[in-house]
Amino acid sequence: MRDHFLSGKKIVVAGAGIGGLAFVIALRKLWPSSIEPPTVILYDRDAEGSSIGRQGYSLSLHGADRDGGLYALKQLGLLDAILDLAVFRVQDQGRGTGHFTMWTHDFQPMISVRPKAAVGLPTAGIRIARRDLRRVLVEAASASAEIRWGTACTSVRQLDDGRLRIQLMNEESLETEEDCDLLVAADGASSKIRACLRPEDNLQFAGSVQMAGSSRFEAAIPPPLDTSYGGVLTGTGAACFFSRIDQHTLVWALSILEAAPRPKHDNTDLHQVQEMLRQVRELGKDITEPFKTIVDATDPSTTLVLNAMDKPPFSHDLKAGPVVFIGDANHAVSPFAGNGANLALKDGWDLAEQLCQSSGLRAAVVAYDRRSVPRAVSTLKSSHWRIKVGHARGLTYWMYRTFFTVVGLVMTLFGQ
Repeated sequence: MRDHFLSGKKIVVAGAGIGGLAFVIALRKLWPSSIEPPTVILYDRDAEGSSIGRQGYSLSLHGADRDGGLYALKQLGLLDAILDLAVFRVQDQGRGTGHFTMWTHDFQPMISVRPKAAVGLPTAGIRIARRDLRRVLVEAASASAEIRWGTACTSVRQLDDGRLRIQLMNEESLETEEDCDLLVAADGASSKIRACLRPEDNLQFAGSVQMAGSSRFEAAIPPPLDTSYGGVLTGTGAACFFSRIDQHTLVWALSILEAAPRPKHDNTDLHQVQEMLRQVRELGKDITEPFKTIVDATDPSTTLVLNAMDKPPFSHDLKAGPVVFIGDANHAVSPFAGNGANLALKDGWDLAEQLCQSSGLRAAVVAYDRRSVPRAVSTLKSSHWRIKVGHARGLTYWMYRTFFTVVGLVMTLFGQ
């Protein structure tokens, strides 16, 4: 039975990241049981163990509205599994902890953000280790699709019959090809598929650099970071973000404004690690304890330098063939956005939903773009504003500090 334009066809997903995995799970969940489904194959450049195991940082999942990652996980049927793995439990949030907080240089809270949850969700937001989120998604996606690890989609071209031919390369640099009817490009901010089809659509430097690492404590994580996560604003041009990964591990990221991106950091080079930590201590010298204790406890092998890179989203014209970009492959955002995983989860669900409901690919993609592009534009604007606020100095800093403090007091008075 072929009552759908994708029935019996082959879909290739480039990248088994959050967006690609969410798409596969959603497609299986939404596909009509009476119609022959398409064959779905995911390719990911990394080996399975290294891809999932190395991701030692946490991320935010939002649930204040239907564009949040928690709402997408509810749609995917995975919400309960994810809530069980949250860094801060929902019960903790009910007791006034586990919320995003903005502190002064001496860890005095200016504002703690506690939005209301969307209807049907138990919380408006959580932090979760990325490796835990990815593991749950991989397990769910593997039930309906083949994941071929250690193989990257390096380029694509349209054939005379309208189908696509994808160039693949494995870890041994062996090249092969795969033909398909639809390619979902979910291969991240440095997408090779985007570089092939949209060579001028490159990442742009957003003007900030983060120096980061993970610190492990045998005893408890120092307060107040044991019960909340968030950022410190110094007023000197430096900002520092902190978040627990688990009961004993904390990730931190100190950021500054710079005119150009920094070169890649090599955390196997002891000199580079020591120099980076020296800069962090100097730039963050006005931040009181437990800042120094946290930096001193940094595992050198976890240090990294992150250049804030992003790019605006684009709508699809399908001129290069049946290729749809989702997540960072379409609209890359920097860590300052705090929303990348949410965008990827919703992109995956929304694309699958429109493909299942529409009469053809073009109609599906137009409907998908109507949802995806506006929220990506909003996130990009928000991230640029956060960079501006986080690195404010002088009078501008005091203006923001006063504003956040007043708003925080009002929210507390009204029990929010």
